[in-house]
Amino acid sequence: MKSRLSLEGGVPLKGTVRSSGAKNAALPILAGCILTHGDSVIHNVPDLMDIKTMIKMLEALGLKTDYRSNGTLRVSSTQKIRHIAPYELVTAMRASFFVAGPVLAKTGLAKIPLPGGCAIGSRPIDLHLKGFEALGATTEIQHGFVVMKAKKLVGTQIYLDFPSVGATENIMMAACLAEGKTVIENAALEPEITDLGEFLNSAGARISGLRTNKITIEGVSQINNTEYTVIPDRIEVGTLMIAAAITLGDIVVEGIRMEHQEPLIQKLRDCGAVVEIGDDTIRVSATERVRAVDIKTMPFPGFPTDMQAQFLALLTVANGTSVVTETIFENRFMHAQELIRMGAKIKIEQNHVTITGVEQLSGADVKITDLRAGAALILAGLAADGFTTVHGLHHLNRGYENLPAKIRSLGGRISG
Repeated sequence: MKSRLSLEGGVPLKGTVRSSGAKNAALPILAGCILTHGDSVIHNVPDLMDIKTMIKMLEALGLKTDYRSNGTLRVSSTQKIRHIAPYELVTAMRASFFVAGPVLAKTGLAKIPLPGGCAIGSRPIDLHLKGFEALGATTEIQHGFVVMKAKKLVGTQIYLDFPSVGATENIMMAACLAEGKTVIENAALEPEITDLGEFLNSAGARISGLRTNKITIEGVSQINNTEYTVIPDRIEVGTLMIAAAITLGDIVVEGIRMEHQEPLIQKLRDCGAVVEIGDDTIRVSATERVRAVDIKTMPFPGFPTDMQAQFLALLTVANGTSVVTETIFENRFMHAQELIRMGAKIKIEQNHVTITGVEQLSGADVKITDLRAGAALILAGLAADGFTTVHGLHHLNRGYENLPAKIRSLGGRISG
């Protein structure tokens, strides 16, 4: 696998490209397959490193998988589920911890290593464990593993101190096989949670209140097999939208859900970009430098933290001064230092940065520090004068399906 990309900036990106399936929806859905019985077929599963890691996790737990090149994954859950998740898989990807709830619900015992993932700040699993304990499980940490036990999970009222996406999803999955009714209050509202709930409902779960902050799960005795299609990746779509604005291009993205893009659409329009919405398409174009705007990341339906780095890259070439405030993760400005290497004028102060836009960035050697930072540096390289070499592609390959190829299809000069 190549470890770096070379880009030549200054070329407006133009054309039409289709979105891939959402990584952040597919991962919990694959974990949810542990709850099912029989053969399930999942469509629009993106070909990513994180997806491959989750597939290996399912196989290690006793499920059988068959992933096709067209993005279709068949998962067979007819064997006995193992209760121990491999250390090397969970520590490689935080989302592997999604298997905790399903394994606990299915077997009564789950032994999961403490998770790893991108170094973008503390993302504790405390809320997951409090939810499992409320359902009747005991939890303790032993030698680097979280051990969860329950003779029987029983539905209850659970209030999340913070609307955590991962905790909402993990508790929701565990509650599907609990006895009685579970109510999750202050649940997260992200579209990926709704997608997981609709997948589980298609397999026989009884979940209501999706798209609200109060989700109710009526426990059932068995989750069956199903066929389901994963939603489009709103973060990939957003990245391509910004690619149009930062290169003064004109891009149409197909296969989108407009309601998932509303915060970004508004900010792009505030910047002066033109955004046109079709039935399942979105077109973004710009003919001059965008205007400076302020953004503040918030849980959905606010501005997504996973789009902060990419939008910050756009603001480095905006006309005026912008302030970006990060409220979700406390260590998510590492890409700012790399953008400074390219000539960006950025001042970092705790959880916010001040950006004074420059007319043009300069190509440079830069290093990816996390997944979304990688997308930001590619966007900056596409807008910069000269050549940019982006190192550390393994981060990018975790979450974007063929992004360099999609950029090339739009006229971008990118190799590697």
